[in-house]
Amino acid sequence: MCGIIGYTGKQEVKEILLDALEALEYRGYDSAGIAVSDSAKRDVEIFKCAGRVSDLRKVCAQEEIHAKCGIGHTRWATHGGVSDANAHPHKVGRVTVVHNGIIENYKELAAEYHLSGQLQSETDSEVAAALLNALYESDPKEAVYKAVARLEGTFALVILFEDVPETIFSIRNVSPIVATQSEEGCMLASDVTALCRFTNRYFVVPEYCLLELHADSLRMQDMEGNVVEPEYMEVNWGLNSSDKGGYPFYMEKEIMEQPKAIQNTVENHIQNGMPDFTEEGIPDSLFQECERVCVVACGTAMHAGLIGQALIKSILNMHIDVELASEYMYTDPVVDEKTLVIAISQSGETIDTLEALKYARRQGARSLAIINVKGSSIARESEFVLYTDAGPEMAVASTKAYTTQLALIYLIVAKMAQVRGVWNEAQVKEYIAELLRVPAAIEQVLERRREIHLIAKNILEAKDLFMIGRGLDYSLLLEGSLKLKEVSYIHSEAYASGELKHGPIALITNHTPVVAVVTQSRLMQKEISNIKEVQSRGARVILFIKEALLQELKQEIEIFTLPDLKDEFMVIPASVALQLMAYYVSSDKGFDVDKPRNLAKVVTVE
Repeated sequence: MCGIIGYTGKQEVKEILLDALEALEYRGYDSAGIAVSDSAKRDVEIFKCAGRVSDLRKVCAQEEIHAKCGIGHTRWATHGGVSDANAHPHKVGRVTVVHNGIIENYKELAAEYHLSGQLQSETDSEVAAALLNALYESDPKEAVYKAVARLEGTFALVILFEDVPETIFSIRNVSPIVATQSEEGCMLASDVTALCRFTNRYFVVPEYCLLELHADSLRMQDMEGNVVEPEYMEVNWGLNSSDKGGYPFYMEKEIMEQPKAIQNTVENHIQNGMPDFTEEGIPDSLFQECERVCVVACGTAMHAGLIGQALIKSILNMHIDVELASEYMYTDPVVDEKTLVIAISQSGETIDTLEALKYARRQGARSLAIINVKGSSIARESEFVLYTDAGPEMAVASTKAYTTQLALIYLIVAKMAQVRGVWNEAQVKEYIAELLRVPAAIEQVLERRREIHLIAKNILEAKDLFMIGRGLDYSLLLEGSLKLKEVSYIHSEAYASGELKHGPIALITNHTPVVAVVTQSRLMQKEISNIKEVQSRGARVILFIKEALLQELKQEIEIFTLPDLKDEFMVIPASVALQLMAYYVSSDKGFDVDKPRNLAKVVTVE
């Protein structure tokens, strides 16, 4: 949530800031603004408005803006509504600030320092700017240190001081900031995608370290004034990987990228046909010595965890819980040194998952993170990390991040079966060989996407839609239903088919769309009975079914056949088919598929 950019260097800053803010739009926002530091005028000018970055461009086009240093922000409203006044940046006296996070004690600070008369907005962020201005005498660093010592909550602060031209200061707690230096100058951002116009090298600013950017240099120091050297990393995708590649929306592009993303993710973690995590330094003991597994995650990542739960229970016969990260700490979880906690997050910055992971580690749990972004907060907090190879995912609705998370979960299950003596080497290799067939199966689904588009046209006008399945099919439908809700705004609910008669079947009326998924052979007959139940009440059924099971079906139903894999692997091609259905419904309805209303890609506030 919210995006931050800062640049100081050789080039005119306006277009750099605006382009970067557009690159950060996928994070979700409702207003945008920039501030530029004009060394000739020794002044900081602010341009901001409620609305999109395109609206901000119009505001900026009306002014002559000549500067080579500036900061920018896309805001997701928390404290205070959506308005020009509440948009960032905020300027108080000689200090201009953009801020991500939540300042929990902003009211107390405003009262203590008598700041209320200086405030023009309803935001906690402006209080941070006013506090900095109140504490600023002549030394910017001293003012920053004094201010952050008083702040409670999470924050990524990026600061311009009017009388320190063409210099940017930044400090953070929890909320992320990454930075880099290139031939063009120095930059910082809330997300590495905003830096990739210039370089694929970046570093994560450590918590409570003060970063100082100049046109040709950068410096970091901790709260005691000790120099901190940047630890540079490289993104594992090209500088142009975050464009749309000719597709109308990122979501379609990212759906189409899944075969390659899964192939790369799997092949990077196998050796001689066996799962191999030695490059990540993960010892076999992590999987051998745990007595139970707990997955903490939110949204789509949590749905990936549910697939892991089914596999670990059925294959390893182990106790496993999947916990909503936002609820985890408040439900008195059973966690100890014999628990392996697996934290799953695309961005690695999901605040609920981060806090749940920290809590589990304080209780002595071992930890493993599944992440798509190197150096992210969850990656740094976890004992061990497995990275997906999804590349940048720009659409708010997750697709390839989800399926590559699943790929790593399958590899973890195979590794655990190996080291715990559940399977012999031949069994593990057979399982991995089937996992390697998944990308080709997805390709078959993608080649027939026009058929799914035709199916999608039949539910464009639906107000309510239900999805039914059993076992793994039910777990994947939770994600399929979420996708449809996210991008099409159709009320969609997934139900375990056996639960229909316990209440939900009352919602089925004439022509109600029901999406059924049948990929599990042992549950086939029960599924067919459940489909008959809803049909008899007038439902219009759309069936996604494993091709090998189709011959047993005698009904007149709208059908999409899925390529054959072993039952436990059918989740992934079935998920891709449901992603396509959601995508086509949204695009045919004329919605902005990549930026669903009210949603943000990265949730960094609780």
